[in-house]
Amino acid sequence: MRPLRLANPLLSITLGFLAVHCGRKGDPIPRPRAAAQAVGARLEGLRKVRLVLPSEDVKGDDLVGVETVRVLYLPLGLTKPTPEEVFSRGEVVLERRRPDLPGPGAAFVMDLKSLQRPRGWIVVVAVRLGNVAGRPSEVLPWMDPAL
Repeated sequence: MRPLRLANPLLSITLGFLAVHCGRKGDPIPRPRAAAQAVGARLEGLRKVRLVLPSEDVKGDDLVGVETVRVLYLPLGLTKPTPEEVFSRGEVVLERRRPDLPGPGAAFVMDLKSLQRPRGWIVVVAVRLGNVAGRPSEVLPWMDPAL
C-alpha cells in the first residue's frame, strides 16, 4: 500500500478555499442603461407640443420605460442651433415625470403655457432611470408668449 502524500490534502484544501471564496462579493452591479431614441415632437398651436415617446433605445433594443421627459430651452441666436447644441447649452424649463407619462411608443400632448421665456428654441429629451438622457428631439421654434 502507498503512503498518503502531503501534496494531495493541501491541493484539496486550496481548491476548496478558492471555490468558496471566488466570485464578486456584494450586490450585483446592473448593466449600464442605453440612452433612449429621440422623442418625436411637433408643435400643435403656439403653446402645445405633441410628443411620441420612443419605443427603442439607441442600440435598437426594446425600451422598458421613460422616467422623465424634459423640455430644454435656448434663447434665440443668429442661426438655428442643432439639437445637440440646445441640449448641451440650454436650460431645463419643464419636466414631466412618471406616473404621468404613457408607455413607450405612446403619444401625448404637453402644454407649455407656463413657459415664460422670450423667443428661442426648444428640444425634448426622454430620460431613463439613472438619469440617462436620450437623444434630443428636432429643434422647435419657441415664440414670444406675448403673441
